[in-house]
Amino acid sequence: MGVAAALANRYGLIPPNHRGIFDPSETLTYAAQRVLIPRHSLAREFNRSEISKFAPVVGEPPKDETYQRLLADGFAEWRLTVDGLVARPSSFSLEELKRFPSRSQINNHVCEQGWSFIAEWIGVPVSHILNVVGVLPGARYVIAFPYNNGDPPQSWWESIDMVDAWHPQTLLTYGMNGPELPIWHGAPVRLKMPRQLGYKSVKYLHRIAVTETVKNIGKGVGGANVEDG
Repeated sequence: MGVAAALANRYGLIPPNHRGIFDPSETLTYAAQRVLIPRHSLAREFNRSEISKFAPVVGEPPKDETYQRLLADGFAEWRLTVDGLVARPSSFSLEELKRFPSRSQINNHVCEQGWSFIAEWIGVPVSHILNVVGVLPGARYVIAFPYNNGDPPQSWWESIDMVDAWHPQTLLTYGMNGPELPIWHGAPVRLKMPRQLGYKSVKYLHRIAVTETVKNIGKGVGGANVEDG
């Protein structure tokens, strides 16, 4: 536990919370990734001919009333809020995001449940958004918040460290195998991180927040998936 806590502090990782073996093991796994894999190493990119003919998906679009209203209007009024430890808190429409410099990449989307598919993802690098809003000193994590789902509504969120946030392949995607992102794959915008398992690529985004800690969010363990064990 002490080793995991020290590595978390050194590499800006979610620290273990003393709730059992899973938490220090996750911290040690991320620390090993940071030690063994260069910060700027790229996930493999594929040829267009290798795009999968079928793209599995887990979960349904949010039943959240606000999301359903935006969906019915073609997301014309949708906004992505970017706040927290930034100099210029901002709110971007879908069209504004599409006017930023874009990146297209064909990656393998790997789900923690054991399936995967190859797709082309189109979007704006998260690094560009961070430069636009101006990240302040002390920032260690970026938190992704989607619209809630379920009955009763389930609070769902995930965190990434600044290494992944600044990585050139980490995108806010608005297109998949074409100019639009399918509803079941997270429209209007989802986070896409080809260097991490699929659950980190949060769908149905409405806010991202830059922060120095995750201790005051949810149960303080870095994400809803970890909270669920």
